[in-house]
Amino acid sequence: MNTEVNSEGETPTEDNKLWYVLKVSSNRERTIRESLLKRIKRDGQEEFFGDIIIPTEKVVETKGGKKKVTEHKLYPGYIMINMELNDESWYLVRDTNGVGDFTGAAGKPIPMAEDEINRMLGLEDTKDDEPSKVKIDFTPGESVKIKDGTFESFEGSIEGIDEEHGKVTVLIEIFGRSTPVELEYWQVEKV
Repeated sequence: MNTEVNSEGETPTEDNKLWYVLKVSSNRERTIRESLLKRIKRDGQEEFFGDIIIPTEKVVETKGGKKKVTEHKLYPGYIMINMELNDESWYLVRDTNGVGDFTGAAGKPIPMAEDEINRMLGLEDTKDDEPSKVKIDFTPGESVKIKDGTFESFEGSIEGIDEEHGKVTVLIEIFGRSTPVELEYWQVEKV
């Protein structure tokens, strides 16, 4: 077996599969992924393909006072595909409805570097069960009213938002002075 070194100086895995990024029709990532999987199976090319992934992150949203964990696409309009690049596999992917092109395809697709793969797949973050961000529907400067806690009924404006920890910093007036108060995002409501 002839071992090649790709443009990043990495050697492909034993089965010659590398990760590539596909530009696809936005909001059709799931159906395009399913089409690719069906075509691979129908054409008997399973040996040339590995995983086909739509990178997502878990986000906590609160609607009507209830927390709901949803998955959001990290890169809308893109799919990651692990494959051995040859004429047949390249044609199968390019000929699938909704697939635009490989990224970096100035004549030939460019495989992703190992650190890019880990970052896009979220392999750096080992806390898979825990949502990575809390979706907070406030913007800095927005007027809010505190609906729970020590400062209940106070009004103020959003100074900062920490989606990672689900907190907001609100400037409220206490004794004639603007004072920043850190609160959970659900403790405030828009005025």
